[in-house]
Amino acid sequence: MLKLAVGLLTAAAVALLLDCYAPSGAPPPAQRRRLRAPQPAPGAEAANLLWVVQVSDIHISRFRDPKRASDFEKFCSETIDIIQPALVLATGDLTDAKTRDKLGSEQVEVEWKTYQLILKRSRVMEKTKWIDIKGNHDSFNIPHLDSVQNYYRRYSAWRKDGSFHYIHTTSFGNYSFICVDATLSPGPKRPYNFFGILNMNQMEELSLMAAQSLHSNHTIWFGHFPTSTIISPAPGIRTLMSSATAYLCGHLHTMGGLMPALHSQHRDGTLELELGDWMDNRRYRILAFDHDLLSFADLNFEEWPVVLITNPKSFLYSSSAHEPLVRILHSTHIRILAFSPSVITSVKVYIDQVHLGNAHQVSGPLYVLKWSPQNYSEGFHHIDVTVQDASGRIRTWGHIFAMEENLSLRFGFWPSVILLTDHYVLARVLFGLMVLVQITLLIIFRHLQKPALKEKPGLLTLTSYSLHVFSKTNTCYYSILVLNLYTILGPWFVGELIDGQVGACFSFGVFIGGSFFQGGLTFVVGILQMLFFNLPLMAYLCWCLWLRCQGHSFRSHIRQVRRLVAVLVHLAMAFLLAWQVYSCYFLQRTYGTLAFFLSPMRTWLVVLTSALIYKTWTLKSSELRTYIVEIKNCQSS
Repeated sequence: MLKLAVGLLTAAAVALLLDCYAPSGAPPPAQRRRLRAPQPAPGAEAANLLWVVQVSDIHISRFRDPKRASDFEKFCSETIDIIQPALVLATGDLTDAKTRDKLGSEQVEVEWKTYQLILKRSRVMEKTKWIDIKGNHDSFNIPHLDSVQNYYRRYSAWRKDGSFHYIHTTSFGNYSFICVDATLSPGPKRPYNFFGILNMNQMEELSLMAAQSLHSNHTIWFGHFPTSTIISPAPGIRTLMSSATAYLCGHLHTMGGLMPALHSQHRDGTLELELGDWMDNRRYRILAFDHDLLSFADLNFEEWPVVLITNPKSFLYSSSAHEPLVRILHSTHIRILAFSPSVITSVKVYIDQVHLGNAHQVSGPLYVLKWSPQNYSEGFHHIDVTVQDASGRIRTWGHIFAMEENLSLRFGFWPSVILLTDHYVLARVLFGLMVLVQITLLIIFRHLQKPALKEKPGLLTLTSYSLHVFSKTNTCYYSILVLNLYTILGPWFVGELIDGQVGACFSFGVFIGGSFFQGGLTFVVGILQMLFFNLPLMAYLCWCLWLRCQGHSFRSHIRQVRRLVAVLVHLAMAFLLAWQVYSCYFLQRTYGTLAFFLSPMRTWLVVLTSALIYKTWTLKSSELRTYIVEIKNCQSS
């Protein structure tokens, strides 16, 4: 019965989580733009078609991977020539801005010059509209926007700081592109600008842009940071962009290869599409509006042919709140965009593994094939398109489509968690709970009456007894209590968070240059500090005190206690202490010598921890006499 209850509770919890990360469906019409007519529907003409390209996290570097820059130049000169997009969005981290040892960060002018030189030599800005925005790396170590270190203003194509609204005008309507600039100003050195921040003024500015974009056919928001890594005041950045069809971003670099596709959908129907990085993975994206139906493909550099099915579009990436999906049912032709450096020789179309025929070229990259959508009006269907070029290269692209809007497909659970969870809120709660639990344990065991030891006590009893000894030993109790209080309240370090500007880092945020930035990554670092130092230190000291109560000294316990266990425990603590020492080195390399010396949570803590461990092993036996006698009586009985 208990197992059944646990199973039901687990299933309910999973269902609740899935519901939290699922779109809420189409909202009432009053809250949306007017519904669009079923016409014009996709047909055989090369009309009502617009496509753009996105690239992100380029990381032009002075010290690493010179092929990164040469490949990017080839992308600008050759790939863009073949695809011929109306617009290119470069969504941040144009340069790497790291020092040779990868620990420090600074704006490197030669990286920016290389980036600008690539744009000029490829003449890409003459071929298409090139909009490049800042990422967190492009904002490292910049005291203010007017600083000479703000090379973005000098060497980028766009050259304007802040959010903006760009309207792309076509013969069949306007398309709005709204940039979300959540980079920090002043811009601290890494790593404490991993989260973007928007203040109330920036939110009001974006809200005005959102209202202006309602008259466009579609609105695309784009920025460097996923919404899950943007700290914003109420009503929140996702609410502001609820009228958008999609939000395009980068920043997370496929999570080190663990998440090659990070896509999800907001509850209001807005797609959030994180793009893998150019830096290591050479990723880019083609996004198309075909009769106001949105389709896209995430691609790898130099993999040809490139295929994008624009009608029928993928059901998973559909939103009835933003797109005239009824046009698929009224369409007369399957429509495909196919690109290659060589001539396209065949475009074969299959639905549900049945060959429908070969699409023919209409104009440029557009290929069409007549079909009867009414034959697929019920349930899910799978379309595949196989394209071959004159060089013998073959590429197949496919997706699931459907005509019925009341069907349901869900995005992957983990991509949704990564993109739709406000991680700074989660980290703040977890950090606070961890500190609270440890402090509460200390105070409770401090004031609880110590239980009497019985014959052959179990692990739980020994653990409880050790906590009683620890909490009632003043040296250990007050040391760990102060450490935990300081972790949540005190400055972790004071140093040059920007060259020439001294700032202070707390768990709840960073003060620098007269500005305060709310904590984001600081809470994550705080969680790591609790998990891998504060809590293990407390457990280690409890173990040491238990051995002292058994009458052992540091030397004797190695001989008389199980040696392997003792060695492993000490090695674990030594490893954690070594990690703390490395953190001191990292702090010095990142924020300078001042931060190294004025760091209570790093440098000072290494010294104080060593002293506390020494003090624990050299406590006078008289301070532990009561426990020593009790344990001896228990062992002799």
